[in-house]
Amino acid sequence: MELRIKGIVQLSTLFLLLSFLSSCFVVRSVFWYPTGVSDYKHFSADSIHNQQPISNFKECHDNFQILIPDEYLKSGKYGSFDDLLKNSHTIAFLIIRNDSLLFSKYLNGYDESSVLPSFSIAKSFVSALVGIAIEEGYLRNLDQPVTDFFPELSNRGYGKVTLRHLITMRSGINFEEGYNDPFGDASRIYYGKNLKKFIFKLKVISEPGEAYSYQSGNTQLLAMILEKATGKRISEYLEEKIWKPLGMKYTSTWSLDSKKNHEAKAFCCIQASASDFARFGQLYLDRGYRDEKSIVPEHWVKESLTIQNDSRDSRGYPYAYFWRVREDGEFFAYGVLGQYIYVCPAKKIVMVRIGEKAGEVNWPRLFHFLLQQL
Repeated sequence: MELRIKGIVQLSTLFLLLSFLSSCFVVRSVFWYPTGVSDYKHFSADSIHNQQPISNFKECHDNFQILIPDEYLKSGKYGSFDDLLKNSHTIAFLIIRNDSLLFSKYLNGYDESSVLPSFSIAKSFVSALVGIAIEEGYLRNLDQPVTDFFPELSNRGYGKVTLRHLITMRSGINFEEGYNDPFGDASRIYYGKNLKKFIFKLKVISEPGEAYSYQSGNTQLLAMILEKATGKRISEYLEEKIWKPLGMKYTSTWSLDSKKNHEAKAFCCIQASASDFARFGQLYLDRGYRDEKSIVPEHWVKESLTIQNDSRDSRGYPYAYFWRVREDGEFFAYGVLGQYIYVCPAKKIVMVRIGEKAGEVNWPRLFHFLLQQL
């Protein structure tokens, strides 16, 4: 009898948990943790459609062997580049040189058409849309105050916060980026179902522009401003201004907080093929042009990739307008689990790595090593 009662209690508890799984971000974060490449299946999403003509990379028939650094060989974990990709939980790796597909590798059942997550690579797409919106007159400039769009935020301390502060991660908002806390701000916006309500509760607690602090809340608020200014969903704006003009090969998706509130998770969640992520990298390599047609203003691309202050990410890379840059001119978009679009203008090379985990690999350093062989 006691066991039966215990079983009933356990089942009842489970039922209660499941009953509010759809409304409680804490429960969802516990049930769906850790973050994975299939997370997007949990969320509603907007579709981002492509159109003809498709921009295809040229075929490259060069035969070469990719070498890996001695430190990886000596570790005994990786005997070759293929071993490194496999054992680091990589699911897609592409190298494009001079607009030609030099190398492509898909693992664990994934292929060219597979839907893959970007996580914070999405921030770089938001950056591109900001530049386009300024060029089109929807936004005045980066020094425009946030309260021009949301006056109600003036009582949360946003009186001095500008778009520049948001796009450089120097707004001074009280947002904790930690990913391992199911009660933290990152979990709230990733698993929560009302992004606008949460973002509008954030207060400014330090002087805007004073210090860099990587906070996804900045990107989310900037995307909401884009939607307010353009009168379009950010997914619609991306489709119109980048996805179709750039000739992306596949339809993409942008995850939402919920069907009811329909707010895009702009800080993280564009899903696309690896080759379409590469096309975006190629766009920035080509200074915002596709076939002599401007898609992202060239001056914006240059400004976006210019080291302007002391902003440095956790590994010391300069942080610009939602891009990480190097002093030698190489730059990259980065997302959790080791998602990268890495661009080397000097050698006209774009590399894309998407993984189920980052693995024990310093990917930016490895990309830089690989460039010496190409």
